[in-house]
Amino acid sequence: MWAAPRAGIAQQQLGDKFTVLNAGGVNLLAFAGGGDGIVLVDSGAPKSKDTLTAALNSQAALWVRQSLVGVKNSKVQTLFNTHYHSDQTGNNEAFFTGGARIIAHDRTRQWMSSDYWVPGEDRYEKAPPKTALPTETFLTTGSLKAGSEQIDYGYLPLAHTSGDIYVFFRTSNVMAVGDVASPLRDPALDYFTGAWIGGRVDAMDILLNIGNDQTRIVPAYGPVMTKAEFKAERDMMEEVRARLFTTVREGDGPKDMLEAGVLKDLPRTWKNPDKFLYDAAKGLWAHHDKLDPNVV
Repeated sequence: MWAAPRAGIAQQQLGDKFTVLNAGGVNLLAFAGGGDGIVLVDSGAPKSKDTLTAALNSQAALWVRQSLVGVKNSKVQTLFNTHYHSDQTGNNEAFFTGGARIIAHDRTRQWMSSDYWVPGEDRYEKAPPKTALPTETFLTTGSLKAGSEQIDYGYLPLAHTSGDIYVFFRTSNVMAVGDVASPLRDPALDYFTGAWIGGRVDAMDILLNIGNDQTRIVPAYGPVMTKAEFKAERDMMEEVRARLFTTVREGDGPKDMLEAGVLKDLPRTWKNPDKFLYDAAKGLWAHHDKLDPNVV
């Protein structure tokens, strides 16, 4: 159940040590991390700092009252960015100023380090200040300990962006996966970074091999998922991938694909199928060597 605390941010408790903070639809996973403070996955959208800080203060006070080991205050000691988008990195600077280390994939730091063009919105996104950039990056996998919790993290190549990661709290069996899971919103493919539907399915397969049937999966948007729910989404994306591989043609546009039925008879509908298919097609042609041989 979601609850709205006095801070004005909805939240969902996942046992004693975890809470999912939901600010304007964006999920942030907070863990009572042991040591000197909180481990946070993603920092939220720009301009949400005050409400987010209040929510973290409220949650930390609850953890202190519960006498959880290592929780002394609301200080974020470690922050993960699951990818470079501003709703995942919008408050990085505030947490860095507060002393947090910020961990992300190296490509996330690259995308955040300079202005970049957003084709779907026909605009440039300005680079944030250097104090908002990840302080530690990695290429494949990494791990750390927070109190008694083993935290493993790893790269999900070309799934949603070119720098997606998962963060797996192995001891507690909770995993944050950013926008590589999309239970409510249209699955998004940043083709201009290299993301494509084949990469998304491959990344979802990586995640299915982590954890077990009791793993709780936290997406960037929407409700916490079971592994079975995540697998159902993966299977649907694989069906879409297979259809696109056999129907895409040189010069075909989203309308042609839609009329060919690539999104028919699926367990969900798309709010903006044209955009999804446009992005999917762009990504497919960037990986044309992997397409079915009937492509002309």
